[in-house]
Amino acid sequence: MAEAGTLCTNGDVEKKSGSNATATADAEAYTNVYIKQAEGFVCTQARYDFVTNYASVSAIGKEFLRDVTSSLAAIKVIEYDMSGYTSRTEAQTMLDVNYAVIVECVNLLRDDKFRDFIKSGVVA
Repeated sequence: MAEAGTLCTNGDVEKKSGSNATATADAEAYTNVYIKQAEGFVCTQARYDFVTNYASVSAIGKEFLRDVTSSLAAIKVIEYDMSGYTSRTEAQTMLDVNYAVIVECVNLLRDDKFRDFIKSGVVA
């Protein structure tokens, strides 16, 4: 199966979901879907289609988008099956860390000047 996402890769999601994520939840067939869902969420929050216009996004902007999109997808992996983690607390900590990234990034994406920075790489 091939990578289906634009803003992040399956490997990015695997890193953020941790080494104890189950093989089923972490499978490429699932992460491809989670990435596409995360991309839709990010673009909706920003009110800009970063996926279609990816080539015009700045290099630093691409890294920012990789961070938020992979965190969103990783939460879905972790929530799918927490049985691989050593404890419920470990899984919850992974969820909390990824959620904190998402909240901060979404708050930034809603700002027009920040969104323009993501696209151009310069502060206007």
